[in-house]
Amino acid sequence: MLQFAAGEPKMVMRRLKTWYFVIEGVNSFVTTFFFYYLYFFMQARHGFDTKANLSLAAFTGLVYAIGSWLGGRFAQRAGYFTALKLGFSVMIGAILFGWASDSGVARVCAMSVAVAGMCLTWPALEALVSENESKAGIQHHVGIYNIVWASTGALAYFTGGALVEKLGAPGLFGLPVAIVSGLLALTLVLERAASRPDAPRAHTVTAAVNEPDPAGHCPGARAKTFLHMAWVANPFAYMAINTLVAAMPTVALRLELSPMEAGFYCSTWLFARVIAFGLLWAWPGWHYRAGWLFGAVALLIASFAIILTVPNLACVVAAQLVFGSCTGLIYYSSLFYAMDLGETKGEHGGLHEAAIGAGNCAGPLVGAAALQFLPQYAHSGAIAVSVLLLAGFGALVFIWRRRANVAQP
Repeated sequence: MLQFAAGEPKMVMRRLKTWYFVIEGVNSFVTTFFFYYLYFFMQARHGFDTKANLSLAAFTGLVYAIGSWLGGRFAQRAGYFTALKLGFSVMIGAILFGWASDSGVARVCAMSVAVAGMCLTWPALEALVSENESKAGIQHHVGIYNIVWASTGALAYFTGGALVEKLGAPGLFGLPVAIVSGLLALTLVLERAASRPDAPRAHTVTAAVNEPDPAGHCPGARAKTFLHMAWVANPFAYMAINTLVAAMPTVALRLELSPMEAGFYCSTWLFARVIAFGLLWAWPGWHYRAGWLFGAVALLIASFAIILTVPNLACVVAAQLVFGSCTGLIYYSSLFYAMDLGETKGEHGGLHEAAIGAGNCAGPLVGAAALQFLPQYAHSGAIAVSVLLLAGFGALVFIWRRRANVAQP
């Protein structure tokens, strides 16, 4: 049983935030394991091909976009712990329903409801680790937040193939139910600890009014330009990510990889993202520098096309190193600028996650449509999404040039 000794509010807050990071990491592990490997399960058990998996990814991406926006607003108004408790409860019920069902349609519905539950968790967690922090504190805690979820997510994908291959449906469905149940219990304990008189109240800033901004902070209209650019870039990055995840069972078949081998080799980009998060956290010099964001988007497009089209394992692994690094910088930009500039952390976290959902929907939707209408071209889906990503790069250039009169890069 967790013990929280009495102490100064800052010490209590530090202890609580350590446990918030624990919830975040475990949540990332279980959601990555379940949602990423469900595509392999649907391919093996229900005959889903690339087009069907992309369609599934597009639908759940739409659920995620709407659910995250509403989830952020709900967390801001009803409370972060209320959002977490409801989200975990919904996830448990949905996954249990999917486990008990034998129908592909029922499992699609279960996945969609589980996504809706997950949408309540991420905005609340992002807000919990950012509340009561100065500008420097936000920079520090967002860095930890990114490293934690990316590390456990990479571990989940790396080991998940072996778990699914050895345990089958009981592993894919039963393990998440057990883990999320544990998260719900931990949330109840932390809620009680956070309600103690010596715990810091939410929505209060503990930093001194005249505290100097950390290195890389950029107040004013120019900063908002970077926020808008990151909010555009991140959905396009997730267009590529969700398309890649949904198509990975087909990539594995092309490379003659088993689910376990796919977990080992195709998780490279996830570990590259972890390393990128660590470097970006340690060095704030990239903050509010447009060249880093433009370069990341350009390299993202090239590496995405290579992963989905080149039938060579070494090239695919090398491209994943670039892909993971680029998605790391783009995601970090979106979340950092949102937390750095936003006062309502829950709502801004919801907007950040909703933008991810928009990308999760649009990329696979375009890929599935291309495979539907141009089935004679084997790589029509990858090419169509690549063209869409190029449009996203053009949108970044437009935003930067339109606001260039505010300040020089």
